[in-house]
Amino acid sequence: MPTTHSDIDIAARNRVAFPLLVPFVLIAALVAVRWAPLHTLDDTVSDRMHAAALAGAGWVDVSTWLTHILSPTSWRLAVLVLVIWLFRRGARSVALWAAGTMIVGGVLGAVLKLVFSRARPEFLEPIAKASGYAFPSGHALNSALGAAILLLVLLPILRGRPGARAALWTAMIVLPLVTALTRVVVGVHWLSDVTAGLFLGAAIAVASAAVYSRRGVPEPVTG
Repeated sequence: MPTTHSDIDIAARNRVAFPLLVPFVLIAALVAVRWAPLHTLDDTVSDRMHAAALAGAGWVDVSTWLTHILSPTSWRLAVLVLVIWLFRRGARSVALWAAGTMIVGGVLGAVLKLVFSRARPEFLEPIAKASGYAFPSGHALNSALGAAILLLVLLPILRGRPGARAALWTAMIVLPLVTALTRVVVGVHWLSDVTAGLFLGAAIAVASAAVYSRRGVPEPVTG
């Protein structure tokens, strides 16, 4: 059924961008000032996850596999497919919004890593290694960003199809959470890294949709 680009801001019209951004800002501030309770929590979670991972090789294999499958590249490819689909249906401005939001979000995440320059967890028996800084998690940020973009574009198209909408919601919530979990399990991120990344990715997409929706030029997208 037809929809317009104003439908793209379903979440934005509910004004959820700010509530999503608040947890990120709070965690970022606590990381910046090296708040001891947060670091204690991060250490405890990482140590327990690492011990559990070493005790169960199967869990490590699954987590390693998933962390590669659900990489930022995979989410970027998913959004690229969406962009191509939108272009083929004449919804060019929506396609440009999706592409631009994914690019800007990824760049912002990379810049924030340099700003915070937080070291990654270190273990005597590491399961995996990752280059660069830890905060915020790029995997978590890009997964939440990509999932939010897919939700904002596809939900209006699936209006009147509750089963498909429920499946989409479930997938776009579960997959970013799984992505974040695997980064902690394989020992390359702290809990606060992935939590902040999830909130920031979702906030970027919703805030971008809110700005885009104010352009006021309807553009049909058919399902």
